Amino acid sequence: MSGNITPGASDPALAERVRRVLETLPESALPMTYRQLAATLGLTPPRTIQRVTTALEALMREDVRQARPMIAALVVSQRGGESLPATGFFELAVELGRLTADPARQVDAYHEEFRRALAARG
Repeated sequence: MSGNITPGASDPALAERVRRVLETLPESALPMTYRQLAATLGLTPPRTIQRVTTALEALMREDVRQARPMIAALVVSQRGGESLPATGFFELAVELGRLTADPARQVDAYHEEFRRALAARG
């Protein structure tokens, strides 16, 4: 997720569609990748992944304001061996005070947030 996106730059309707998808997918389909989410939403280029990450950032801000687990934790990057969100997720989660700034503890903190988000779904 990109740290250079200004708050409020997202499409609120897209963010709500993202939330609905993540709340209603079978648990076996989670986590899903940014690319899978874009495809599920029927997004087409240009900037499909950027639009997804902008919507996820808006949901992160909303969830933290509402003291809910961050549903964005259910979306991960394709790269790397472990299923983890992109760097921007961690940066924003730290900025929002949801995850520790200690890189050595971030993965465990993320996994806990993932479990909380999964458990909190409708």
